[in-house]
Order: sequence, then C-alpha cells, then structure tokens
Amino acid sequence: MPSAGAWLCHSDPERRTVATPKVALAALLTGLLTAWLLYDGLGPNLLVLGAVIAVGAGITARAAGRRIRPWTAVWSLLALALLAVPAWRDASWPAALAAVGALALASLALHGGRRWAGVLFPLPGILWQLVPSAVWAWESMDRRPLPGRNRVVPVLKALAVAAVLLTVFGLLFASADAAMADLLGSLSPDLDLDQLPGRGLLFVLGAVTALGFAHMAAGPRRWDRTVIRPGRERRRLEWALPLVALNLMFGVFAAIQAVVVLGGADAVLGNTGMSRSEYARQGFWQLSVITVLTLVVVAVAKRWAPRTTAADHRMARILLGLLCLLALAVVASALGRMWFYVDASGLTRLRLWVLVVEVWLGAVFLLLIAAGLTRRTGWLPRVVVLSGMLTVAVYGLMGPDAIVAEQNVSRYERALRTDPHTAAIDLRNVRRLSADAVPALDRLPEPQRSCALQLIASGPGEESRSWYATNLAAVRAREILAERPLMGSTESGRNACDRAGLPYRDR
Repeated sequence: MPSAGAWLCHSDPERRTVATPKVALAALLTGLLTAWLLYDGLGPNLLVLGAVIAVGAGITARAAGRRIRPWTAVWSLLALALLAVPAWRDASWPAALAAVGALALASLALHGGRRWAGVLFPLPGILWQLVPSAVWAWESMDRRPLPGRNRVVPVLKALAVAAVLLTVFGLLFASADAAMADLLGSLSPDLDLDQLPGRGLLFVLGAVTALGFAHMAAGPRRWDRTVIRPGRERRRLEWALPLVALNLMFGVFAAIQAVVVLGGADAVLGNTGMSRSEYARQGFWQLSVITVLTLVVVAVAKRWAPRTTAADHRMARILLGLLCLLALAVVASALGRMWFYVDASGLTRLRLWVLVVEVWLGAVFLLLIAAGLTRRTGWLPRVVVLSGMLTVAVYGLMGPDAIVAEQNVSRYERALRTDPHTAAIDLRNVRRLSADAVPALDRLPEPQRSCALQLIASGPGEESRSWYATNLAAVRAREILAERPLMGSTESGRNACDRAGLPYRDR
C-alpha cells in the first residue's frame, strides 16, 4: 500500500520561487493591519486585509511567471463578494461563514483545478501552508544578501536605543511634572497593555496568512495530478439490485406526496391518525438527512459502477439519474414541510439556514442530472463549488436576521388585522438577532418594539465604533434609534419587556 508521501508526490509543484523582500514587507504590513483593524470587530477591514494579501500573492505569482485565468478571476471576485458581507450586515454567523468561504476560494484561485481532487483539496489549503510558508520565507531571506547591510543595521540599532532611552526618560519626566506628562500623553499613542496579547496574536495570524497565500502563489500543488483509483467494478446484478430497490422506495414516497398535494390527503391522514399540520411538520429533519445520504449513495455507486461496456454505462446513468430525479421529490417535500412549519410557528435562524441548505442540495441534484444527460462531467466539480459559495454569499448579503425579523413581524401585523384580540408575537425568537433586524422590529407597536430592540444580541444603541469595525446595518440601526428612542422604565419600575408580558427568564 503506498504511503501518504508517495500519494502526495504526484501533486508536488514543478518549482517554487523564493520569497522576495516585497513579499516579506507585504506580510509584515498585513500583520500590522490585522492587529490594528481586526481587534475591534469585523467590517470593511476584511476587504482591506484581503486586498493587501492579494497584492502579496500577486507579486509572488508574477515572479513565478503565472497568469490570471478565467476561473482564477471568478474565484477571486467571489471571494471579494464574501468579504463584503461583514461590511454590509451585522450578524456574526454569516460573516464568519463568509470569511471562511473567502479563504477557501482564495486558496482555490491560487491552486486551480478541474477534477474533484483539484477543486476540493485546495479549499482548506491555507491550513497546511502556515508552517511551511514561514520556513520558506525565513530560508529565502536568509539566503538573500541584504543591500547596504553596513548602513541599515547601524540605523536600526540607533533607532532601538533611542526608543529605549525615550521611553525610560519620558516616564521619569512624566512622573516628575504634570505639564510634561500631559504633553507626552498627547504625543504618545493610546495603548492598553491588556490588548497586547490579543493584538500580538492577530499580528502573527495576519502575517502567517499572508505568507501562506504567497507560498501557494510561488508554487501551488497540482491536485489534479493526484492519483485516485476508481473502485473495483461490480457485477451488474450486485450493483443494480440495491439501486433498483432504493428507487422503488423513493418512487413510493413521491407517489404518496403527489396524492397529498393533489387532494387525497384525507385518506392518508386518516390512516396515520395525524392532523394536517402535524403531518406537514413531521419528518423534515429525516428528509434532510435522506437528501444528504442520497448524495453519498450516488458518489459511492458511481465509484463502484460497472463500466466495461456501453450498456454498463447506460444502465448506470439511468439508475443514478432516476435516483437523483426522485431525490428532488424528497427535497420538495422537505421544503414544503418546513415552509408550513414556518407559516404556523414563525421563522428562526436555524429554520432559515436549513431551508437555504436544502435549496442548494436540490440545485446539486439538478447539476448531477444535467451532467448525466450531457455525458460530460468536466464542468461539474467547479460548478458545484461555485453554486455552494454563491449560496453562502447570497445568504450573508441578504441578511438572515433581517429576513427572520421581517417574517415574524409580518405574521404579527396580519394577525392584528384579522384577529387583534389573539394576535401575539414570540419575542424570544428575536432575542439573539443582530442590528440587521432593527428596521423590521421598528414597525412593532409599543411596548413590543422597545422590548424586542432591547433583546437583540448586537446592541444597536452602543457607541459608534471605528469605520473599519462597523457595518451599514449597525449605522442604520443607530439612526433609527436616534429618531425613535426606546421606552424608558415606567413609574412602577416595569420596563418594556415586563409590559409586553415576556418573563424575565426568557430574556
């Protein structure tokens, strides 16, 4: 059995250029910017850092003689779109997801790749580049003669000695004279020693990340050359019988769902003893698991499919294509059940996320069907990754917290119009939302409005942060609260949530 090293050697780069002083300076600048910008939070600072890292990687790629290809531009532009999410929206989870996706796409842009191995393996590429990139930069700088060493080194030593002397005597003068202390305090940067460990960690993270991407650009692994042997070919009966049985089960499920949709639900509900709402809500998570497992079954079956003759290939396409087509019925059923559940109980972050993922899984099945019909699969790996990253970008930019708040507020407004005596909104669903939800929650009547805005996770009323650590949603939320301040405590000491009937334990 070949070792891991022998397996990886097929993807080794042909050559790797050395790190130049410009790359080292770009990494140092990235580390300093990361320590300065990211400490206070996320916002447009990610775009700034992404641009600096791209410049360092571009310098290295140009030195290596590499050119920008169409798919490289696609991955790069989509990575920039993902980095724009924290500048647009305030929710932390979509911002973190977008940042991870941007790192993965940047790695894919530098590696390239067409086959499944060439597209999937580079995505976490930055993780195994961190240590080798630091070694690469150190060895490159160690071998490179420094021009003007005899002039630069004395200047650096003199600056270091001057900094030490100014610090020591400045502290003494400041403690001896109040006017001197005020002058030195206005000249020196405002530095909190408690921030040094955190900022130091961010500096190392930013510098090593920049070196990692430069290391990729200097000589990326060619994962497309990775040898992945196909699975052992199975006999027709051994391979086809389980798929035929699974297709029959999926077909029965699709038929039952068609009966329910076309109006024959009474008989089904009578046999199951369930109400319409219970039947619609029941089984969503199981159907989601079935959707994912079906993709696994398709991948495994494709690997072990009989492929000796043209008839073998035709049988594999028919059975796998039919399974993908029936899986779309499972996706549609899962989406319908979740949508009914949302209509009855309201929307939450988790429910919206699983709806988005289920829609993307349905798109993947459509892509698999298209690949089977065209009999050309070279485009499939990159398009599947592209669809997934586009889903992450759209999910972040559309503002999931804003959608959750909008849906719940709209349900409450409809209930007020139809039956105001029984209308109610579950304020527990908004207590962990971000400033993205403020425009929708601002439409609520008092005291529900003030209670909801007090409960959201990101305090929109907090003091304005620096431009690089804020976002448009937070700015808009502060403007709304400035125009319509929250209700204060009543004379009896009850706040807005008390008046809205929300128990303290649920806040």
